Amino acid sequence: MGEKMTFESAIGRLEEIVRILERGEVPVEEALGLFEEGASLMKRCAAILDKAEQKVSIIMKGESGEPVSAPFDIEGEN
Repeated sequence: MGEKMTFESAIGRLEEIVRILERGEVPVEEALGLFEEGASLMKRCAAILDKAEQKVSIIMKGESGEPVSAPFDIEGEN
């Protein structure tokens, strides 16, 4: 897993790991390795999302120049 792995590729690999583990057909040692890889991918994705959130906060500023905090609303979701 390289440092240049994108968020999308990390999520894709994480989904693949989940599918493999859900089948329950891998030996315990391999399942543990996949679980460790998945945990690492989750941390990487969380870090990418945290960084993106910080950038959005910097970009969003109120009329006075102060940062404005607003809930993130995806097309009508509350």
